[in-house]
Amino acid sequence: MDIADLSGKILNQDRRALARAITLVESGRADHRNQAAELLEQLRGSGRQALRIGLSGTPGVGKSTFIESFGLYLTGLDKRVAVLAVDPSSARSGGSILGDKTRMDLLSRDPNAFIRPSPSQNHLGGVARRSREAVALCEAAGYDIVLVETVGVGQSETVVAEMSDLFLLLLAPAGGDELQGVKRGIMEMADMILVNKADGDLKSAAMRTCADYSGALRLLRRRPQDPDGFPKAMTVSALENQGLAKAWEDMTGLVAWRKQQGHWDSRRASQAQYWFLEELRQGVLAQLQTGAIKAQIGGLSKAVEAGEITPSSAAEQILTGLNLRLE
Repeated sequence: MDIADLSGKILNQDRRALARAITLVESGRADHRNQAAELLEQLRGSGRQALRIGLSGTPGVGKSTFIESFGLYLTGLDKRVAVLAVDPSSARSGGSILGDKTRMDLLSRDPNAFIRPSPSQNHLGGVARRSREAVALCEAAGYDIVLVETVGVGQSETVVAEMSDLFLLLLAPAGGDELQGVKRGIMEMADMILVNKADGDLKSAAMRTCADYSGALRLLRRRPQDPDGFPKAMTVSALENQGLAKAWEDMTGLVAWRKQQGHWDSRRASQAQYWFLEELRQGVLAQLQTGAIKAQIGGLSKAVEAGEITPSSAAEQILTGLNLRLE
């Protein structure tokens, strides 16, 4: 693969080249990883920045419907929108349906939109391991907004906040009371809580849920990167396209304030440091699956299974051999 040619096509907003590049960075082959690193290094100096928006919510809350309606609203404003949809992978077969794109039929046909489903491959945190690199590729391809839709599993799905500028949490009407809203985890990571399906018979329930969460957010400690009034809860209807303009107005206002106050750049810097350490951790774990260490782990694993040694002692032996120590 000619990396220089691929890089040039991405910078010229070639959609096929972008799709090929995302396939490359998602590959686990050693030669592909080297090529992916070279490609990302060539694109690093493009200077293009997109607004990265992470979106999470439980299954059935209407994430795909919201993304399609919101994406069409943004393309109607002459914005180029990329959607990275992460699909859960089977713990048994390892496969994924990758069906999110079929739910966004209208958006997938919009020339200013790009939708890419990716398997989570059992990576924890609600996103795929290479989602961050896919975001960087979409930025280099000139997309104004990159939406990252998480798997949608619940409270632990917070890794997406480490690759986004805004983190939106989508909730369904009657999804919980005020106590649910002050639970630690995903609630305190969200910049905005959007109560979806505020239409028809569910509209009154959506208004009550929004009021509950608005009260809960006032009990949380204010974060330094938030102006007055944030984080906030509001109702939207993806089905009837209600509340989308107001949500976008609040998002752009929050982004402008953060840039003015210097929080935008500092946040991106801290995210880069987070992913450096994450790559380091993943690299160390990968080394444990090779050579003599893998054989030693296999032997100790059988000893642990037989009850001949405790898991902590077995781990200590491996780490001692690596000149590391179990804390």
